[in-house]
Order: sequence, then C-alpha cells, then structure tokens
Amino acid sequence: MSSAFVKENEEQWLHDVAPTLNALIVYLTRENNGIRVYEKSSYKDDKTGKERHIMSNGLTYTIGTDGKWSIV
Repeated sequence: MSSAFVKENEEQWLHDVAPTLNALIVYLTRENNGIRVYEKSSYKDDKTGKERHIMSNGLTYTIGTDGKWSIV
C-alpha cells in the first residue's frame, strides 16, 4: 500500500495540533473535507490575555496554558 494513504488509526485531534496558526488552518481544512478554513479575525481576550482566533468555520480557537489548541 502506498504511504500516501492515511492509515485508519492515524487520526489527529485538535489538542495534538502544533500551537501555530498555520498548523491550525491545515488541520481545520483537512477536517473540513479539503475546503479551506481561514482566520476571519483575531483579538486579545481582556481577562486571560490570550489571543483568540475567529475562523471561517464559525468557531473561535485559542492556545491554552498547556500550549494546546482548544475551542472557546
């Protein structure tokens, strides 16, 4: 079998994605059946000081204190 095919148990979860915006975009696009997901806007949360990224899929993402992506 070609190594180009993804094996059945090689799923990636949001918390496994590298803590960069580009890695998040690649992951979300793959999860969206190849339809590109992009950042619509971002802002800094006043309470936490963390950057919030509003994406074109309608969800907002941030990197937590553990250095992992999460949905706000």
